[in-house]
Amino acid sequence: MLWTKYFIPTVKETPSDAVVPSHQLGIRAGLFRQVAAGSYTYLPLGYRVLRKIESIIREELAAAGAIELHMPAMHPRSLWEQTGRVEAMGDVLLGIRGNDWQANVVLGPTHEEVITDLVRASINSYKQLPVNLYQIQTKFRGEERPKSGVLRTREFLMKDAYSFHASLECLDETYQRMYATYCRIFGRCGLPFLAVEAEAGPIGGDASHEFMVLTDAGEDIVAIAEGGKYAANIEKAARQIIRHTIEPKSAMFDSIEMVHTPDCKSIEDVCSFLKVEPAAMLKTMVYQVTPPDESEQGGKVRLVIACVRGDHEVNENKLQKLCGPGKLDLCDPTLAAEAGFTIGYVGPHQANEVECTLVIDSDARSVANAVTGANRPDYHVRGFNWARDMAAERISQALVGDIRNVAEGDLAPDGSGCRLTFRKAIEIGHVFKLGCKYSEALSATYLDESGKARPFIMGCYGIGLNRILAAAIEAHHDADGIRWPLSIAPFHVLIVALDVRDEQVMATARQLHDVLTERGIDVLLDDRDSRAGVKFKDADLIGIPIRVTVGKKTLAEGQVELKMRTGGELEKIAPDAAIAEIAERVGASRPSLT
Repeated sequence: MLWTKYFIPTVKETPSDAVVPSHQLGIRAGLFRQVAAGSYTYLPLGYRVLRKIESIIREELAAAGAIELHMPAMHPRSLWEQTGRVEAMGDVLLGIRGNDWQANVVLGPTHEEVITDLVRASINSYKQLPVNLYQIQTKFRGEERPKSGVLRTREFLMKDAYSFHASLECLDETYQRMYATYCRIFGRCGLPFLAVEAEAGPIGGDASHEFMVLTDAGEDIVAIAEGGKYAANIEKAARQIIRHTIEPKSAMFDSIEMVHTPDCKSIEDVCSFLKVEPAAMLKTMVYQVTPPDESEQGGKVRLVIACVRGDHEVNENKLQKLCGPGKLDLCDPTLAAEAGFTIGYVGPHQANEVECTLVIDSDARSVANAVTGANRPDYHVRGFNWARDMAAERISQALVGDIRNVAEGDLAPDGSGCRLTFRKAIEIGHVFKLGCKYSEALSATYLDESGKARPFIMGCYGIGLNRILAAAIEAHHDADGIRWPLSIAPFHVLIVALDVRDEQVMATARQLHDVLTERGIDVLLDDRDSRAGVKFKDADLIGIPIRVTVGKKTLAEGQVELKMRTGGELEKIAPDAAIAEIAERVGASRPSLT
C-alpha cells in the first residue's frame, strides 16, 4: 500500500477535548473522527486495527466451537418487556420515536432476548445441546456523558456469544473454555490484561469475570491483593471479615445525647462540627425492597435499614444478596416520611419504632459510643451503643455481614494476609453464567431425556472491540505516538523512502514492498515527497511496529535501516537480509489483511 494512495489524515496538535492518550493519539494518528457525541467514524488505519481484532476473535472462537451468526440491531420492545429489562435498563435502552412500528422497537445494547427467542424456536431437545452462538455487531446505549474517545460511546462494536445447556456441569465446561479462549484472544492482541471477579449487573446471572487492562484512563476500579492472587471489580470485591466481640451493656458506654448540628448535611460536615473521625460515625441508609411477584408478601414493599461506618459506603449488590428476593432501591422519600424516617438524619435506633429489616455491616457493628443521626433535621446523637440503645429483639434479628465497598488496606478475602490496593482499569471483556434468567422469562424450554420441558441454562460472553483498540494504545504508547503490537497493527511494516526522486531508492523500496507483500506481510510504503523529519514523526505517531528506511547514503553501502518501534538499536542491513529478518519477526503475528 502506498501512502500517497491511502487516506491517513494525521494531526499535529492534540485536540483540546481529548484527555486520555488513546483519544489524543487516535485523533492525531488518523484512526477515528467524532461525528457526534459518542459516535465515531473509523478511518482506514483504525478500521484495519478493528479488522485484525475481529480476525483474532473469529479464529479463537472457531477453535472453541462457537458458531457465528448475525442478529439485528433493532429488537421488538415486547421481548425486553417480557424479561423486565425495559425498566431495569432505563434510559440506557434506546427507542425510536414515531409511528406504531417505531414505538415498538428498541436499539439493542445487548442481545440476550433476541438469541433466546431464536433458540426457543429452533431447539427442542437435549440432543441438540450444547450450542454456543456468537456475533460481531454494532450496539447502542443511551450513554448520558460519552467521553474518553472510543472508550465510552453511544454506538460501539461488540462480540457477544451465548451458550445454551441442559446442565450446570455443561455450562461450567463452556464457561471455562470461553474464559481460556478470552485469555488467548487478549494475549494475542498484545494486551497486559487481568481477569477479575465481577458483578453481573443488569444482565444478571450467578457468576462472572471481567477482563481488565490496568491504566489511569480507565473508569472501573479494581481491588488487587499484594502479590496479585486476588483481584475483583470494586462492585464485587470482598474482604476478610474480622469478627468483633459483641459487647455486653457496659459501664464504659457514654451517655447518649442529642446535639444540634445546624447545616451539617454530610459526614464531613458533622465530623468537622463535632470534631470526630468518620470511623466513629454510623451512616444509616433507608431502602425499599419490592417483591418480584405481587403475590409474595401480599405485594407489600419491605423497608430495609442499612448501617455502615461513616468512612464506608454501602455496596448495594452485597446488600441485595443479604435482603433476598425483590428489587432493592433507595426508599422513596414519601414512603420513608410516612414510615417516620427523616432522610439525611436517620439513626439505627429508629428501627426500634418501625417494621423493617435491619442490616448492619460487620465493621459498623463494632463501633461503640458512635455519632449517628437523630432522625430530626439538623440534629445528631452521640454516645450511641448497639447493646444499650437497640431493642433486644431488634438487634437479635438484625442481619450482620459484609454490605460495604472494600477500602484500600482491607485484608483480601483469600486468607493470604495481603492487603487490597486500588487500580483504575478498562474493561475489555466480560463472561457470565446467566443460569435460567432469560429462558424462564421467555418460556424457552427443551425436552430432557424423560420428555419433561426444562428451561435452557445459559452463558453469555462479551468483548468490546473498540475498547481493545483503545486499551492497546493506552498500554502501548510513548511521547511520540502509538507502539502497536504486531498482531493488531494496521500494517506490520512501514517502508520510509527518503529521496523519492532517486530511481534506485524508489526501486529498492518498491521491491521490498512487493516481496514482503507476496509473503503475506502487511506493508505501507511512505512514498511522499516530504522532508525526512516529517516522515519520521508520522512514522512514530501511527506506530507501525517495524520501520525500514531506504535512503541514498545507506543504499550506496548496499544497506537499508531497520528499526523497531518498541525501541532498540537502529540496524543497518542488506535488503535481502532485511526481508528474512522481517518475515521471522512477523512470524505468527498474523492475521494479515493483504
